[in-house]
Amino acid sequence: MQKGVPELPNAVTVLEKIFKGTRIAEFLKTWENPIFSLVIILAISAVAYSASRRTRLVPARLQAAFEIFVGGIDDFVCGIIGPAGRRYTPFIGTLFLYILIMNLSGLIPLMKAPTTSWSTTLALAICVFIYVQYAAVRERGLLGYIDYLLDKPRGIVAFSVFIPLMLLIINIVSQLVRPISLSLRLRSNIWGDDMLIAVLAGFGLKGVPLLFFNFFIIILASIVQAVVFCLLTTIYFALALSHEEA
Repeated sequence: MQKGVPELPNAVTVLEKIFKGTRIAEFLKTWENPIFSLVIILAISAVAYSASRRTRLVPARLQAAFEIFVGGIDDFVCGIIGPAGRRYTPFIGTLFLYILIMNLSGLIPLMKAPTTSWSTTLALAICVFIYVQYAAVRERGLLGYIDYLLDKPRGIVAFSVFIPLMLLIINIVSQLVRPISLSLRLRSNIWGDDMLIAVLAGFGLKGVPLLFFNFFIIILASIVQAVVFCLLTTIYFALALSHEEA
């Protein structure tokens, strides 16, 4: 919790007050966001396991819901990257589901949205950055990847030193800025929504109508932010892959 910033109590902060002054309280305060992230991971894993444990030719509701979700994500990814994008559907689909549930978890009593913390969103963005660079090197080869960073200089431009070097620096900086912009965009929007709920909740019964109305807006914003994060991730993959692969 940031000093001076309103925040709703959650299970960790309640336990922190109970064990105030002990090492347990210090541990809970330090690892508050990872604890909620782990809870969400376990919840998603349990639901996914339940959906895939007994697959049927005529799917049950949960299996059908997951099949629709996976099909939609696959169409979304392949529509941007191309047929080769199916390789990245599991990663992007998992990323979307994880971010969406984290965003919405702030609406559940005694829970907190881990995406209100920059450490959480930055970790996700760094994972995207590393995977994109790995995919680019794997598909293009090391020399092809360097050529990509040089913006594929050809002809007279290839023999000049200044232009390829300048393009190399620009492309490296743009690659390094992506995790920062990607993580800050998600964190700032969800943090703002979380703070709005805390402020409205502080009004008591007078804030109930506004709180009820803003719940729908926050749900929509949570979905949009998860989509934007995964859309940009998919675009990064499309740009990093060679034309033949994309």
